[in-house]
Amino acid sequence: MQIKQNRLRLKASIDVICLLTSQSCPLRGHNETNNSENQGNYLEFRKVLAAYNKDVSKVIQQAPYNAKYTTPSIQKEILHIISNKVRNYIRQEIGNSKFFIIVDEAQDESKTEQLDHVLRFVYKYETIRERFFFTLIIRVFDTTAATLKRELCSVLARHNLSVENSQGQGYDGSSNMRGEWNGLQALFLSDCPYAYHVHCFAHCLQLALVAASRDVRIIHQFFSNLTFIINFIVSSPKCVDQLQSVKSDEFKRLLSIGEIDSGRGANQMSSLKRAGDTRWGSHLYSIRSLMKIIDATMLVLEHITNDKSCNSSQRGDVDVALDLMISIDFVFIARLMEEILGIANVLCQSLQQKS
Repeated sequence: MQIKQNRLRLKASIDVICLLTSQSCPLRGHNETNNSENQGNYLEFRKVLAAYNKDVSKVIQQAPYNAKYTTPSIQKEILHIISNKVRNYIRQEIGNSKFFIIVDEAQDESKTEQLDHVLRFVYKYETIRERFFFTLIIRVFDTTAATLKRELCSVLARHNLSVENSQGQGYDGSSNMRGEWNGLQALFLSDCPYAYHVHCFAHCLQLALVAASRDVRIIHQFFSNLTFIINFIVSSPKCVDQLQSVKSDEFKRLLSIGEIDSGRGANQMSSLKRAGDTRWGSHLYSIRSLMKIIDATMLVLEHITNDKSCNSSQRGDVDVALDLMISIDFVFIARLMEEILGIANVLCQSLQQKS
């Protein structure tokens, strides 16, 4: 009976962890003591599960001190076991097939470097699959190509994946990844002469568009001004609330006179979007977001100029933003770049599907 209760308690814990991780939710809480009103997602979800099943409620409430399955170490152990099972399943899918290595680096909130590894391979019935395989936590000061290769090969070897079976590599444009002589792709290419490096075509297109725009002075100034206007609005919660209120009133007015139709997914509230040099199509979406609600944005800026609580610095920024938005050059270049980037976006979307 004790073994059966332990298994039910453990199964409830595993199910909660699987649910939270599949939804990308954190497990831990800020205060997990018994007196806490919110003990974190893991403990709170277990309570909800117990509330709908008396057997689960019984085994959780009567759990012995050494078998509660609530400590962080137990949660990490369960996650580790699940991740190993997922990797083993992916390894079975790959079988003896050739595979393509895709690697990218990113920093988390603690500025710790993380190396994400994806395997691309041909599965049954000639279907191409991409599987996220693992993440390496590495020190920022030790991201040399030799270190990255050693760590990647170590993980691949643990799952009986030979580097010689690699048929390609995909990295970003940093020198330690795609360097012709000492980059990671060159080191792998020395072990496997068929593992050619391919830089994502859509990423190359985006970087080429950004570089070309910076070489044209008026285009470079336009994007600088666009970033200034959007950052001024979105960095202020007060401005964002005013923008949403103005846009809502505009929707109500247009609906009352029959200019727009109501319905599911139609005329939804939109917000201003920042552009990023490495995010595909972000410049196009940034321009479209502003031009779509440019009247409401200008009205919000005019309200700020009449707000006596704003300081002189804020009023100065508003005056600059308004002068830019009503200028013919800004509006003309915005429409021109929206047209050009719209054409390039079709190519970008196609490249993402084929790369």
